[in-house]
Order: sequence, then C-alpha cells, then structure tokens
Amino acid sequence: MPYKLLKVDKEIPEREKHVYVKHCSDPEDQIPNCNTKTIPGSMSERGCAFAGVKGVITGAIKDVIHVVHSPIGCTSYGYGTKRYPTSPDLPNGEKFPIDNFNLKYILGTDLQESDVVFGGMKKLRQSIIEAHKEFPEANAIYAYSTCTTGLIGDDMDAVAKELTEELGTKVVAFNAPGFCGPSQSKGHHVGNLTLFNNLVGTKEPIETTPYDVNLIGEYNIDGDLWVIKEYLDEMGINLLSKFTGDCSHDEICWMHRAKLSLVRCQRSATYIADLIEEKYGVPYIKVDFFSTKYCAENLRTIGKYFGLEKEAEKVIEDRMKIVGPELEFYKSKLQGKRVFIFSGGPKSYHLSKPLEDELGMETVAVASQFEHKDGFEKMKSRVNDGTLIMDDPNSLEFEEIIEEYKPDLILAGVKEKYLAIKLGVPCLLIHSYENGPYMGFEGFVNLAKDMYSNIYSPVWDLLEFEDHVEEFGAEGVKIESGTNSEESDGIKEPKNRGEA
Repeated sequence: MPYKLLKVDKEIPEREKHVYVKHCSDPEDQIPNCNTKTIPGSMSERGCAFAGVKGVITGAIKDVIHVVHSPIGCTSYGYGTKRYPTSPDLPNGEKFPIDNFNLKYILGTDLQESDVVFGGMKKLRQSIIEAHKEFPEANAIYAYSTCTTGLIGDDMDAVAKELTEELGTKVVAFNAPGFCGPSQSKGHHVGNLTLFNNLVGTKEPIETTPYDVNLIGEYNIDGDLWVIKEYLDEMGINLLSKFTGDCSHDEICWMHRAKLSLVRCQRSATYIADLIEEKYGVPYIKVDFFSTKYCAENLRTIGKYFGLEKEAEKVIEDRMKIVGPELEFYKSKLQGKRVFIFSGGPKSYHLSKPLEDELGMETVAVASQFEHKDGFEKMKSRVNDGTLIMDDPNSLEFEEIIEEYKPDLILAGVKEKYLAIKLGVPCLLIHSYENGPYMGFEGFVNLAKDMYSNIYSPVWDLLEFEDHVEEFGAEGVKIESGTNSEESDGIKEPKNRGEA
C-alpha cells in the first residue's frame, strides 16, 4: 500500500493518509493529504497565517514600519526571525538612513486584558501615530492582525484608511490572524492579495527599459537575491521590482510595468503573478535557481524570452569555470550519502533531484510543512521509488523517520535541527541557511560545502549513542549495565562518519 501508518501514529490513524511511499505503479495524482487542518493529537510544526504574512511576504521590505497588533508575544516572534538582509539603496537614488531597518525594528501594540475586553482599535491608532513620529523616514506603515485581534474583531482596515489620510503616509492593514488557515500558506495568500489590491498600479517607475522584470517570491535569504541580480545585470536585464527581498515599498506599486515576471517561490507568490497577468497582461514564468543545472536552464529560458541567448550562455560559462572543479571535489565526498529534506515548501522538490544528479546523494525522504497538492505532485515526480513523501511531520514522526531511513544528513529548520543533533544526525538549516547564499552557481557550492562540513565534522566521533540500562541496587546505588569490563573507562570506539 502506498500510504504508511507510522508506529507513533497508532492512536491517530488519520495520519496514515499524510504519509506516502512512492511506487512506480501508483497513479500520478496519488499524494499525501495536505493543506488541511491539523489532526488533533498531532503536534504540528507549521507556522501560523500571521507568520506567513510577516515572516515571509512583507518581512523583507526595507523601508516600512511593521506594527503588530497583538500581545507582546506575537510581536516578539515577528522580530528578526529570518535572515533577510537589505541594501540602503532606494529606487529614486536615495539611501535609506537605517541599515537593515526591517531586521532591527518591529513595533507592537502590546495588547492587555482590558484591550481585549473593550477593544484595541484606539491603542492601534495611537501606536501607529507614535511609530510614524519615531521613524518619519519610513515610506509606509504595515499593520498586522493576530489571533487576539481577529477574535475581538478590531477593524484594521478602518484604522488604516483613516490614518493614511491623517498622516499622509500609506498605511496598509494585513488581516491574517494566525488561526485563519491550516498553515502559514494562508498568510502568503492574504499578503499577496493585500499588496496587489492596495499598491500595484498606484505609482509609476522612474524609468523603464525593454528588459524590465519582476522577481517574485525571492526574499534574499542570506543574499540569494543579490546573486540572481548579478546574473540578470550581466545579461542586460533590468530588475524593476522585487517581491520582496531587498525591496522598497514603491517597487511593489509599479510591478504592473514589467515586461515579464519571474516566479521563484512558487508556493508563496504565484498568487500575485496571476493577478498581475490577469489585470495588466504581464506574463510570468516559474523559475528555479537552485543547483547549477536548474540555474543554467532557467537563465537560458529568460535569455530566450528577451533574445539574449548569447548573454545567458556567457554568464553560465563564466560561472561553471569557477564552480565546476569545486563541485567535483564535494561530489567525491558526498556520493552515496543519504539525505532527508524537510522544508517549509518548495525546497523539498527544488533540491531533491539536484542533490542526486549533481552530487550523487540519495534522497530517502522529503516532507513539507505547508505545501499544496501541486507541490507534492512535483515532489513525487522528482524522487525515486521507495522515497518517503510526507505532509507536516511532528517531532515523534520525525524521530521515527530518522530511525527507519537512517539519513546521513537532514536539511530542515531550526525546530528540527537540535532534535536531529541529539539523535546523532547532522542537520543543516535550509530555511534561513548556515553560510549562504545557497542560490545560483556559487550558492550550490556553498550548500555542498556546508553539507560536507556537517557530515564530516569531527564532533560525531566524540559522541556516544550506545544504549545502556540504569539499574539501582538495594541501597539506591546506581549500577550501569551494558558496558564491557574489558573496556577502559567504559568508552566504546566511536563510529566513523567519514574522513575529514
């Protein structure tokens, strides 16, 4: 049977439909259940809808004030949670005066019990006014609802409209309280729709060229966007708007003037690409810049669209001369290593095949916290028979997968990293990265280097994971069993993971 009930799920058998093992004879559309409410009893690793808006979509915008309408906990969660570095450059040639403003500052209303009882709109209004006075250089103010304000019914849009007129600065309300969807993916959708309805088409760019593009769904994690921008610059393509890595507020307002949209994160941002195409006729293509093969293929596709094929080939040739020899070294060290990819969304299918084809690794399991049906179909199409494909593994399931599939490396998030390490398995951050960027030709080398460093770290030879039983004698003195009396100090020879 393609679906699999893990041992830890015997009390919640509904989880079986979320765990799938690929088999060549299965129908193509047979995939795990996904994008549904979490089953009671399964401790989800998913983020909430508020995290989908603030943590992903808008968190990278560099010149706006973020005001979270919540108790202090949600506000603190939204602060500095992703590595979204920014440059000070603004489209009008000016410099934003505060470096990495989006990472350094987040403001909140600090709702108290009395605000919940009597309503928090007055406090929201006052907080936005104070934030505007504190940071007059900001080009807009974004205000976010949370579970608490969603439950008490504060009218965020009314406050935003009123203060836009009063302050002379655009105030945008994002109504995505944490509970409003099964995962943070709902927040992605709300963020896309809100930005499109409030901003796109409201301003004109300073200048345009025949080669203007929007780069959509690229959030500049650890500098990813700057790598891609360099390739496009060398090809003669102008990056008119980013959505939303290293992005300014005004850039979103003139996305409708691009000649083509490039959709990088296909889970979080295809929504706005669809809306722009429908209303303004701007076509889009889905792109993937992970790995040298995918990066080269997509640069060729972009070059062909604009008639810049030669320019694309030069970028590819120049980079491959540099990274090719390095990747051969890492392939010799990573060949045959087993990897489990557990990402928020698309990275589980972006990386599975390149790790196998270009580095010789074996993808034994893929999983996602918030992917939809189309994403799981791509995952399934890019892995081999026998690979585990799973929706939203919880901690107990995660541990059982490690025990059964015995990966040499896990690519996951910070919530999984330290559990994996305690189980003796190297785990590399794939959401916020370790030593990125991981995108593009150079980025794939960085990823390979980090995987090599983690797998071959000497620390694994210093750890003990042997089972032993603790027993207590009649007088309460602890006696350890499971050791060999011939071993000095009871220390066993560690298991080698490879040569450094």
